[in-house]
Amino acid sequence: MDKRTELTARNFPTAQEDASVAAPPSLYGGPESAYRLAFTDNEFLLREELRPVRMQLELLKPELVQTEAGIESTIVIFGSARILSPEAAAADLAQARARDDAQAIRVAETRVSMSRYYDEARRFAALVTQRTAGMDTPVYVVTGGGPGIMEAGNRGAFEVGGRSIGLNIVLPHEQEPNPYITPELCFQFHYFALRKMHFLMRSIALVCFPGGYGTLDELFETMTLVQTGKCRKRPILLFGREFWSRLINFDVLIETGMISPGDVHLFRYVETAEEAWAVLEAEYGFDAPPTQTGEFAVDI
Repeated sequence: MDKRTELTARNFPTAQEDASVAAPPSLYGGPESAYRLAFTDNEFLLREELRPVRMQLELLKPELVQTEAGIESTIVIFGSARILSPEAAAADLAQARARDDAQAIRVAETRVSMSRYYDEARRFAALVTQRTAGMDTPVYVVTGGGPGIMEAGNRGAFEVGGRSIGLNIVLPHEQEPNPYITPELCFQFHYFALRKMHFLMRSIALVCFPGGYGTLDELFETMTLVQTGKCRKRPILLFGREFWSRLINFDVLIETGMISPGDVHLFRYVETAEEAWAVLEAEYGFDAPPTQTGEFAVDI
């Protein structure tokens, strides 16, 4: 054995090695015993007083895994979990018509109309994944990991052979991750705040499809951080001008002095996957030849 290896050998056993040692003596092996190592004692880790430690773990785990996977840049896709794929929406409408249920037919027709956003999210994710695949640092699609628009984003990347990220959260409903997320990049969160932080930590753009309270929360938190200078400016794209302009009257906010006129330039409307990609290409020069200003830099 090369004696020089002793110069860099570990001085102490790893935590994993200590955690895998033989079971404790029988006298101290019961559930009431405090003998277990603190970091292997789930009951201890779940105590109310350990909340700061759990928050730190939720910050560290996705960060370390993504760093080790070489993920540097992401594009975040937000949107409703309730928007169905065109196929599922069409099937719902057919069933409602078969029952001759007028109210169900109206609901199903709305779902069919909204399902176009599922297709656009799916196509947009595929575009991002394909167009950046050959870069030294590809851009990865990241979603909330659930159904609807989130599923469409992960699905689009999956169908063109790419990896994508899902940041799922424990909820009474919609907590099951969709099947298109890359397994080693599928994370589960307890804390909304840390999940939203991870959405932005690597993002170079935010793409927002129609959605409800959760989507609005994520959108407005991002716009607030950019508006106040707490995070760098990045493209924020809202898919579907008709939906967003009916939902939020930005003119009222300006007229009443609640926001500055320039704040409406924090975002822009797009209608198709190609239009969204064109905005990002113009911002970052994805399809342009290499320049002296570097990757993701705006040419000057």
